Amino acid sequence: MDGIFGSTGVWFLIGAILVWFMQAGFAMVETGFTRAKNAGNIIMKNLMDFCLGTVVFVLLGAGLLMGEDALFGLIGVPNLGVFTDFANYDWSSFFFNLVFCATTATIVSGAMAERTKFLSYCIYSLVISAVVYPIEAHWVWGGGWLTNEILGVYYVDFAGSSLIHMVGGISSFIGALILGPRWGKYLDKDGKPTLVRKEAKFVRAIPGHNLTVGALGVFILWFCWYGFNGAAAADMTQLAQILVVTTVATATSTCSTMIFTWIKNKKPDVSMTLNGSLAGLVAITAGCANVDVVGAFFIGLIAGILVDVAVEVIDKKIHVDDPVGAIAVHGVNGLWGTIAVGLFSSGINPVLDDAGNVLSAQKGLFYGGGFNMLGVQLIGILCIAAWTIVCMVALFQILKHTCGVRASKVEEIEGLDKHEHGLPSAYADFAAVPLAAEMLDPEGVPVLAESASAGVTVVDTAAPAVQASSDASAKLSKVVILTKQSKFEDLKQALNDIGVTGLTVTQVLGCGVQKGAGEYYRGVKVDMDLLPKVKVEVVVSKIPVSEVIETARKALYTGHIGDGKIFVYDVEDVVRVRTGESGYDALQDEE
Repeated sequence: MDGIFGSTGVWFLIGAILVWFMQAGFAMVETGFTRAKNAGNIIMKNLMDFCLGTVVFVLLGAGLLMGEDALFGLIGVPNLGVFTDFANYDWSSFFFNLVFCATTATIVSGAMAERTKFLSYCIYSLVISAVVYPIEAHWVWGGGWLTNEILGVYYVDFAGSSLIHMVGGISSFIGALILGPRWGKYLDKDGKPTLVRKEAKFVRAIPGHNLTVGALGVFILWFCWYGFNGAAAADMTQLAQILVVTTVATATSTCSTMIFTWIKNKKPDVSMTLNGSLAGLVAITAGCANVDVVGAFFIGLIAGILVDVAVEVIDKKIHVDDPVGAIAVHGVNGLWGTIAVGLFSSGINPVLDDAGNVLSAQKGLFYGGGFNMLGVQLIGILCIAAWTIVCMVALFQILKHTCGVRASKVEEIEGLDKHEHGLPSAYADFAAVPLAAEMLDPEGVPVLAESASAGVTVVDTAAPAVQASSDASAKLSKVVILTKQSKFEDLKQALNDIGVTGLTVTQVLGCGVQKGAGEYYRGVKVDMDLLPKVKVEVVVSKIPVSEVIETARKALYTGHIGDGKIFVYDVEDVVRVRTGESGYDALQDEE
């Protein structure tokens, strides 16, 4: 096809590039929805599944997907044309299928995050890219048996709800099931952590460490999905239609999840609503070129509810630990989206022969097409799922009994960043740094410890040293105030008004006798006996302790549970480091 569209067009390749950039979106979603101690490991996995996948796709996968039919259309023949026919090779299709292959592999990493050996991840990523995805994708996109007419219609998966997302979701479920849950995710009847699903009686929420990063990943994925769904558009009209229905389904799904969680949990769930956006994208992918706006609306509506229900069933009932919701988002909604084509296909993208004649109007059940198209969709789903299940069960069992799949308990608790990659923290500013490693000279310039010992002055001696207190008998008291974060500014101002200027403020977690209020994360009740609080510490001498307490009470009082607590301690001494003043004098303002 000529122009910017078609399998050799510029837009086709731009769309493929957008699909490649989805790796960044997946990396951010998985990193944000998991704990900080594994952030580097997640980033490494999302980088390497594409790079390793590229190597094996070049050597084997491309031939199995794009090669000449063999075994009744079950596989393509690996011909190494990428090496032997460089001048005439179909490079556009190669790159297009390569980036889609990487997407399939990266879905699995989220469901198995935080407890999978890096070596095992690399191995199963290689196998997915080399064999699993290329063979089933050949059935539909490579000229295989599912491209033939069955029951008078053709199997439709325009952009990969089943070939990519359902396959990734099934692989995720099998991997997470064999791998087992994160330590502390499920508790037995005595409240102790258990890795045995049958013993699990209680479910603990393990919130991700950075919802902002997770949200950024969702926005990146939504943007790139316009290339994911629209890359293969035949012309500008079809491209515009694909972009519209993709947007409608995703927006509807997002709203559906928000409203559903709002009704169910009394508050809209941010993390689950982000998953709702991804669910809508996945669900519309198969039929994006075949459904109209009405169909897209209902596909998104159901996807938004389905993702929340699926996450809770998988977590609470089946007890399979999926930190990011990959099974529900990709597996369940990939399945739903493929079935939905058989229900909502409107016939707007008919199958044509080489002469341009309509071979099939491809109408779904709700548009007067009967059950034929729905039946063909189910046949394709069953075959693709069966192939994936056989391959992945065999692969994970082999890995389990050879190199092992799961990291040790110590490695998991301390973090895979440390043990798998020698990385103290993916967030350097939060990493512990030995004090001897670096010091500052009087101008604040960092100097190495060796330089300091060679004569660099590291203590400010400009102020005169004063050893004795002018009022050694003055009583010193420490007042510790725990309160709500929202009341901190009021407290700070009130203390400043009575002359208290020295504050130490810490963001803490804690609870009083009320044990907090019930909250939910991804449908699971969070242990809210630890609530976010502010701890304010002041040491006073000149200002009476009773005045500090009364001022704090007036500033913090609302009459409701959770106003806070005030603790008072005796302090033996205080020393100002710069001058050497101690006791009462160390707490006074200087002229």
